[in-house]
Amino acid sequence: MSQMKAVSAEPFGLKRDGGGLAAGIKILEKELKRVSLDTVLAKANRVMVRKGSAGAGAFATMRPKPVDWYSFDAGDNATREWYPQGLTCASDAGIGGSAFVVSWYHTPESGAERGVRLSFLNTATLRYRHVLLVRTGADGNIAPINIHAGGVAWYGNLLYVADTTRGLRVFDTRQIFEIDGDGTETIGRKGDVYEAFGYRYVMPQTDAWTTTSGTVRFSFAAVDRSTAPDTLISGEYVDTAGTVGRVARWPLTEAGILNAPAGGVVKAVDAYALPGGKIQGALSHEGTWYLSQTVGSTGNGTLIVVGDTVRRRPYPVGPEDLTCVRDRRTLWSVSEFAGRRTVYGVPL
Repeated sequence: MSQMKAVSAEPFGLKRDGGGLAAGIKILEKELKRVSLDTVLAKANRVMVRKGSAGAGAFATMRPKPVDWYSFDAGDNATREWYPQGLTCASDAGIGGSAFVVSWYHTPESGAERGVRLSFLNTATLRYRHVLLVRTGADGNIAPINIHAGGVAWYGNLLYVADTTRGLRVFDTRQIFEIDGDGTETIGRKGDVYEAFGYRYVMPQTDAWTTTSGTVRFSFAAVDRSTAPDTLISGEYVDTAGTVGRVARWPLTEAGILNAPAGGVVKAVDAYALPGGKIQGALSHEGTWYLSQTVGSTGNGTLIVVGDTVRRRPYPVGPEDLTCVRDRRTLWSVSEFAGRRTVYGVPL
């Protein structure tokens, strides 16, 4: 029996709130070329380094050590304008292949707020590409989405991105559009073309699920494919001394949509108190919980494994969201701080 302490799931309700998004996407379909996720991966323009130096030192104290890791290119590893947060993979989605998805939030040192981007990584080719997430107005214009994006979860065609105080924003891998303008400093329709801060591809938000309680936070996200039905995991990051966050699981349909009554509110199937503060990611798999805990930018984190017992494993500095590659029985995370940014996997 898991040592996770059950708490009331009553506060965990989400109401579908995607009104108005479809109209803008229909205009985009007329004005821009829609491309497949396979096209985005095939045209990936950045190169990862397998077992690169950005991770080697960070993993020195880990037990067990990573079975594999991938470092971002030099520019993405060094930038202080973008920070990686969320992580999910093709195994979560239930599709073949070796793709990972990383969410990043923007912290502008100068210029315009650029919102959130997703990196689509193909570890088979060691290439990746950034795609900008946007919100589309009823007139078809696009704008950045200014949220923390602390977690991302992929199921079927849908990507759920955590919106800390509001709930979950939804994006669809079948709705990716190629930008036809070349401007790098602005976003939106400019005359006869669209611009998106120099990004070649954008993903418009297709849906949203808004919390029915002001007491619930959405700091990270994951997928559990070992429950019946499969569930979407959300959890709360809390850094106040002496307090802990909670984690909840939400029922999914076979299509990956949260399973709510028509026009109604979906309720979490269960909820638990986390066994410590500063949890950045949570994953449940086959009855065991895996939790990434940070102490900030100067110290190593901890991987807390909660099953019949509670075990604590050494983890790198700045561990974030968690995902699982089921056929390899590996647990993966991403480290957020400049100079240390890697996607790395350890045995479950």
